[in-house]
Amino acid sequence: MKLYTYWRSSAAYRVRIALNLKEIECDMVPVHLAEGQQHEVSYKGQNPQGLLPALEHNGQLLVQSMAIIEYLDTIRPEPRLLPQDPLRRARVAGMAQAVACEVHPLNNLRVQNYLKNELNQDNDAVQAWFSHWIHVTFGPLEQWASQYSAQQRFMFGDSVSLADLCLVPQIYNARRFKVNLDDYPTLIAIDRHLCSLPAFLAASPEQQADAVI
Repeated sequence: MKLYTYWRSSAAYRVRIALNLKEIECDMVPVHLAEGQQHEVSYKGQNPQGLLPALEHNGQLLVQSMAIIEYLDTIRPEPRLLPQDPLRRARVAGMAQAVACEVHPLNNLRVQNYLKNELNQDNDAVQAWFSHWIHVTFGPLEQWASQYSAQQRFMFGDSVSLADLCLVPQIYNARRFKVNLDDYPTLIAIDRHLCSLPAFLAASPEQQADAVI
């Protein structure tokens, strides 16, 4: 199994956490987003979107982090990241998708580059854009976490779920861009607990072989 990854890719970060939680051995293949390696024929020939991550398993290439994690949850069910109970599953998926489908696509690297290069926005404008979409999503997430979290340790209930895998990389990004997170004490408490767990720590950007510190 191979994961095409980049140390600061939040989508790849999610998948690295899932692999660690499920104790699945996987070779990490760095693709340098900032240098544009995702657009080279050697990678884009396999993944026409030219996005990360991508997972190679049994001769097949899988794309999109949420689909990859669902695949991993199917082939290695424990620990389960999406509950079996339909209502609980929908709650977890809803929180996860609030990050993966709402804020992340608006704030990723190619959007930032488009704002700068095509729309001629300066760094302050890009920062304002980034912060705005974080707050739009984190407000509801804070309410949901307050309602569904057990003792502010996990986003839902008392075990790790897909929602946690989406939260931690997004908080990492928010801190990178110096977004004020004071209004989200429940999310911060959950992130603090999760980042103390070995599977999350080992998946963190600074722990990756391709990290540039």
